[in-house]
Amino acid sequence: MPKFLPTLSLLAAALGALGPAGARAAEPPAGTLAQLLADSGITASGYLAASYYTSSGGNTFHQFDTAHDAFQLDQAGLTLAYQPQQGFGALIDTIAGNDAKIVNAAESASASSNNPIDILQGFVQYVDGGLTVQAGKFTTLAGAEVIAPTGNSNFSRSFLFYAEPMTHTGVRATYAFDSAASVILGVNNGWNYTSVSSGSKTVELGIALSPTASFSFTAQSYIGNDPVDLARRTLIDTVATYNATATLQFVASYDWGQQRASAVTAGGQWSGIAVYVNKRLSSRWRVSVRGESFDDRDGFVTGTPQTLKEVTVTFGYDPAADFELRLEGRYDTSNRPTFLYAHTDAATGRTIAEYSAHQSELAVQGVYSF
Repeated sequence: MPKFLPTLSLLAAALGALGPAGARAAEPPAGTLAQLLADSGITASGYLAASYYTSSGGNTFHQFDTAHDAFQLDQAGLTLAYQPQQGFGALIDTIAGNDAKIVNAAESASASSNNPIDILQGFVQYVDGGLTVQAGKFTTLAGAEVIAPTGNSNFSRSFLFYAEPMTHTGVRATYAFDSAASVILGVNNGWNYTSVSSGSKTVELGIALSPTASFSFTAQSYIGNDPVDLARRTLIDTVATYNATATLQFVASYDWGQQRASAVTAGGQWSGIAVYVNKRLSSRWRVSVRGESFDDRDGFVTGTPQTLKEVTVTFGYDPAADFELRLEGRYDTSNRPTFLYAHTDAATGRTIAEYSAHQSELAVQGVYSF
């Protein structure tokens, strides 16, 4: 699925939730924020995700879970949106926490960025029939996983996610022929960058198909000169989703990318595939298994030519409708010893950096949505 944050409406109680006898639920008291939002057509939603995880090393090539042994506020997110079916609207989506620091660093092309608050999305839109035009900042179309924890079935992100863009700043136009087919065309600053000093732009192309109620397919591509590497970068991404039953889902995501050589980079190609099996075990329990292979043949993404593989198993437990507890185990391997393992020498007290061809992680995460 595209990397976007679903907007959950809080208007149900105010606009028509029915009780056992069929009576309309009581509206929020006049003058309250909930009533003002309901009257204006603005939807509000949010979530809070926190975790503890421990690993055998430094979680090398992971996107957000980058420490070794840490309690972490992953994300606190809040979305306000006014998106009528026709005419002008707008959306603002803000996140805070450790993940926001990493998103900010990517958007500023600076590994030293430490800002714990990020405007993940902020755009105005215009809808006319099947055409929707958005201008501003929005999350990427690429990948089966998204930035918001609420949109993923696993705690950790895949290697593919690590190699994909997260956000774009520019203009995006989507035309829906019907509920089963859409095309997307956009122009933006490139991978994650909120602003660039050069005039280089990236073209965004996408299609989304839902030929049946149980199957959907998306394909998207990003093509343009990267303003940092100063040469053309191309990404082709596809995601297929099949709902075999009401409780069993299969997802497959494939990426192919290329960065051309320039005065500042040797460039390279990479590709990978991730497969997900999501199974609802009961009304409160589910399990998600992810298997993945990522070929960084020229070392452009990770810095070393290698093939990465991983298997992740995540159990989800829902004690309440708005809360999920996730328990996850993950095992990564490489055909080269590139996973960092830093430890303290007992004799000298010095930190020693070593590298291994495998790493493992155990994690627990709580996700509350409102």
